[in-house]
Amino acid sequence: MTDLLRPAHSATRNDLREGGPSRTGPASRRLGPRHLAWPLFALAFAWYLWTYGLPYANDVVFCWLIAALVAASVHSGGRTGWLLVLRDWVPVMAVVWIYSLLRGYGAHTPWPVRYEPQLSIDAFLGGGETWTVRLQHWLYTPGAPHWYDYAAVAVYMSHFFTVFLVLAVLWKRQYPRFRRLLALYLAVTFAGFATYVLYPADPPWLTAQEGHLPAVTRIVSDVLNQSGLPRAGSVFENGSEFANDVAAMPSLHAAYPMLLALFFWSGSGRWTKVLLAAYPLAMGFTLVYGAEHFIVDILAGWAYAVVLWYVLTRALDRRALRRAARAREREREPQRVG
Repeated sequence: MTDLLRPAHSATRNDLREGGPSRTGPASRRLGPRHLAWPLFALAFAWYLWTYGLPYANDVVFCWLIAALVAASVHSGGRTGWLLVLRDWVPVMAVVWIYSLLRGYGAHTPWPVRYEPQLSIDAFLGGGETWTVRLQHWLYTPGAPHWYDYAAVAVYMSHFFTVFLVLAVLWKRQYPRFRRLLALYLAVTFAGFATYVLYPADPPWLTAQEGHLPAVTRIVSDVLNQSGLPRAGSVFENGSEFANDVAAMPSLHAAYPMLLALFFWSGSGRWTKVLLAAYPLAMGFTLVYGAEHFIVDILAGWAYAVVLWYVLTRALDRRALRRAARAREREREPQRVG
């Protein structure tokens, strides 16, 4: 993991950031293989969308992100940029794939699956009835999705690629921040996995199927299946070694938007802060309305993000200060010898 978070060689990364070695004269304007990088990527991605729909599985999202970064590196003319892409992103993909596999195995722990006290807390917060049941009774029409149902689907599905897209942008533009957000993302992810193993918990839709809650609809799955998009509902298929229907506490769907809000809050403008605050709230509403999580699952996800962001940010800041102090000390040593 230390190799994964080690900064790249400054000269090489500068070549990548600035588009490789500078080129001047007519030769720089000639069409060449590097000019085909983005068109070829666009054609391949368009074919995938047409054939399979929007990618959301971690491995598929990573493959397309890596392909996009490689295309950007080739197009920029850097000679080693694509090697940096593979060096930094293939290990990340491997770590997330391992997490996905472990998450599936976490569904088979020896401990009983729990729906209490989540159900009781939600019923208390809802005045005797859970907010999932109330919201679906008020807002959802089975077989006739409304505009806000499609909006809920978009918010829910953003979970599968938003963090990775942000990491890709930071990798290209602000590499130190990429390393920091990656460390926070992995910490929250594996803290969530540890909790899934120790405390397997039913989501509302499964609690309802078991008869402990009035019937509710898994709205995102229902709307996706009605949409007719190719393989749109496959993210909800059972029987996969990666599936874990009892990984509800905490909600990583809720934790990641909160983590992004905390990470980017400082230094952001007013409207950016509005968006950063709106994303966790929109995701929280979607998860409750769609019967994916109890309110307490969402609050736990937010708490995980806040605590780990606070602890790791300060630890990383202290380490950066120590490194800067050692660097200053090394700079002074030749002066002392002279």
